[in-house]
Amino acid sequence: MAGAPSSYCFVAFPPATKNSHILFGKNSARPRDEVQEVLYVPSCNHEPGSKVQCTYLEIEQALRTHAVILSKPAWMWGAEMGANEHGVCIGNVAVTARQAASDSKLLLGMDLVRLGLERGTTAKDSVDVIVSLLEEHGQGGNHFEDESMALGFHSSFLIVDRAEAWVLETVGKFWAAEKITDGVKCLCNHLSLKTKIDMEHPELRSCAQSQGWWNEDKEFNFSEVFSEGGHGHDCPEKASEIPGEMMTAETIINILREKYSGVQSEAYITTASAVSVLPQNESSPCIHFFTGTPDPSRSVFKPFIFVEDVTVVPKAHSSTLRDESSDDGQTKWKHELYKSHEQALSLIEKDPEQGEKLMNTMHDLEKQGLEAMEDILNSAGSLDPAEVVDLFYDCVDTEIKFYK
Repeated sequence: MAGAPSSYCFVAFPPATKNSHILFGKNSARPRDEVQEVLYVPSCNHEPGSKVQCTYLEIEQALRTHAVILSKPAWMWGAEMGANEHGVCIGNVAVTARQAASDSKLLLGMDLVRLGLERGTTAKDSVDVIVSLLEEHGQGGNHFEDESMALGFHSSFLIVDRAEAWVLETVGKFWAAEKITDGVKCLCNHLSLKTKIDMEHPELRSCAQSQGWWNEDKEFNFSEVFSEGGHGHDCPEKASEIPGEMMTAETIINILREKYSGVQSEAYITTASAVSVLPQNESSPCIHFFTGTPDPSRSVFKPFIFVEDVTVVPKAHSSTLRDESSDDGQTKWKHELYKSHEQALSLIEKDPEQGEKLMNTMHDLEKQGLEAMEDILNSAGSLDPAEVVDLFYDCVDTEIKFYK
């Protein structure tokens, strides 16, 4: 089975973080020419019995879906990572296992990310949503738009809120989950859960026994039992390599930029990145940063805060291009932010001196945004929604203007 893309996802808890914030970050490794859009979807009530079309499969819609902000491959319904209005963040990574992934067109791991965010008010809620849908519908189908690649994978999820995180790892419909409340936890492109399992599919162990992968004489180690080759792995970027104290959003951004070099390959690159700051104090807003562009070392992390009537950002959307076709018949997904960033990268390659000046300017702009968000988090007063309703829109618009 072909190797899974080397996405990198992690969470950090106090006291390793500044001001008792929980920090979440992810680099999304995808095919190098794939576009990701940053899409805000408002909360919505739905009629009983209504349906929702996911990437491949139509399923029953929930009566109410929460507002979400998603970083998603433009061609699919689901998302690589995102957050909801209740302070839940989810990222997933593709994994391989002893059991082959289904090629049937079922739910993708990315669909489950979006469904978990739209339907869960806490991290634990989202775990329950995902495993319920997994049991009912299963997971399967090509993870890529290009049918010539035709690759399917199982999924691991990192699901985080203001209080705790859950690592949920799946093999087909079978799953195991571990609750995390301290330290630093990393997820990469292989199964990682060991013997500490807080929840599991009721038939998980009997499945392993029936395949001859485990017997009751031995302690049950999820990744050893279900990984290819019969042994588990640790994430190459171990938690010990991550700074151990006073981490901030800027720290996480720098880590993702450093880790970018580890996911480049002929087939895959980091096509988008995200960072979230989740204050444990409910009176402070959660702040989510998205690039919407590839290569975090050459991208700007732009802040978003959930408030009523958030301004839509069509310059970071590909949905309006869905029905357009390029000369070769392929759907065009490049939104305005992506195209402007692409032109900037071309300038960097052609004129390194001018390119370096441009990126220094962009990173200075990013730093100003980080400092402004730090002021919001440190403020004793309540947030005025009018001050941030255009926040992500203005950041995207400013970035594009600088590129031009």
